[in-house]
Amino acid sequence: MDAFEPFASLALAGAAGLLIGLERERSRPPAESEAFLGGARTHPLVALGAGLATLAARELGAVAVAIPFGALVAFLVVSYADEVRRDRPRGLTSEAAFLISFLLGVVSLAGVVAPFTRKAFVVLAVAIVAAFLLSSKPMLHPLVRRVTVEDATATLAFLIVAVVLVPLLPDRAVGPLDALNPLHVGILVVMISGISFTGYAAMRLLGPRRGLGVTGLVGGLVSSTAVTLSMAGRAKEEPAIADAAALAVMLASTVMFVRVLVVVALVRPQLVGAVAPPMVGAALGGAAASAALWSRARAARPERSAIVLSNPFELGSALRFALLFAIVLVGSKAATVYLGTLGTYAAGVLAGSTDVDAITLSMAKLAGDTVSHRVAATTIFLAAASNTVVKGVMAAFAGGLRFGRLVIAGQLAALAAGGAGVAIAWLV
Repeated sequence: MDAFEPFASLALAGAAGLLIGLERERSRPPAESEAFLGGARTHPLVALGAGLATLAARELGAVAVAIPFGALVAFLVVSYADEVRRDRPRGLTSEAAFLISFLLGVVSLAGVVAPFTRKAFVVLAVAIVAAFLLSSKPMLHPLVRRVTVEDATATLAFLIVAVVLVPLLPDRAVGPLDALNPLHVGILVVMISGISFTGYAAMRLLGPRRGLGVTGLVGGLVSSTAVTLSMAGRAKEEPAIADAAALAVMLASTVMFVRVLVVVALVRPQLVGAVAPPMVGAALGGAAASAALWSRARAARPERSAIVLSNPFELGSALRFALLFAIVLVGSKAATVYLGTLGTYAAGVLAGSTDVDAITLSMAKLAGDTVSHRVAATTIFLAAASNTVVKGVMAAFAGGLRFGRLVIAGQLAALAAGGAGVAIAWLV
């Protein structure tokens, strides 16, 4: 392989340049609008030239790469200055693409990544990502316009906490009953906020006019309670869309059951076998109820949604959740130690009435330690059931009796199926 390595590496450089060049060729602007620097032929040539320069540098030193790189930069500067002089609209995307093609050619022939298979993966992966970014202008620009200053500030602040501060937390048991590990609490808060942010980003990307069903699905990733309250208000104001609003609530609640299972799988995979029967059962029951509501709601075809969801990366929300999680964790362990299994179940019902994630994380952490897997799974289901009942009461009070009956009927179907799953988990 050593004898043929230069040929394989040059082929790799050419392939990487060709990927970028093909995208540039496809995105070629009309001749009269702006200049076209190069496409399917130029980029591979630049990458091959960089590869040959790197190959020569093995004998001549870094100057063999520095000279052609400087020549390329000079050409790009002259071309850009000429476009500015002609008052043509220009960005720096094409110039950046040329620099990437050159550097990919350098990496293809350099020994910074070994063996060849890994180098090929790195070079082609970068080329593919670059081609995707180059072609994603129609998608990224509208998305960026949807991002508010508050979103950007909250997200950056949270990322500072997640990347800089959380790793500094002590990794040891502290607090009452040694129930808290600050590092674990921080990591779990980041994980839950990340899942919530997925739904929030989907809401921002889809926009507010995508139908109540889609709103329920993605809103359930953030807060099924927020979806319930918002849809109750809509149903109260517009009784004609009560069926569609109830569908959105049921979809959000169904997503909640799936979300709980995903959280358990991420935190304590050994607990999935015990949690899956009730959660999957409840999700299937919720899906069946959603299908029935969808058949009733097709005629309404609502086009607007008015759910207001805050950025889950907002620092205050994350800190409040961390505090709630710590309280629930200590309370759950105290209930288990001093009151036994019934105390654990009571803690699940009480905590679940306000937040399912905190008790889910608490039980996942304690499972196999101070509580059995089946007790932990049952407690998580009781928390989800408690949260579901509270949302049903909210729906009836805020949305009227007709809307409340629709939601409660669907939620009872989900809870019945989940209860059957609990029985299966205890019998198996």
